[in-house]
Amino acid sequence: MSTDPGKDPHVRQLLGAYVLDALTAGETREVCRHLQTCDGCAADYVQVAEAVSLLALLGEEELLE
Repeated sequence: MSTDPGKDPHVRQLLGAYVLDALTAGETREVCRHLQTCDGCAADYVQVAEAVSLLALLGEEELLE
């Protein structure tokens, strides 16, 4: 799940896995450091985290609809 810093220094593609705690320790540190200095990615992180929180509220039946 690593990013290629040569192509895109941002971490947007890792945010979903970051919110779900599915990254390696190194990737987690990379994302955490980046979020402290990049307002765009930090705003995207908030949106992803909110979406994950809302999905957790849905029941199985609602997800199958």
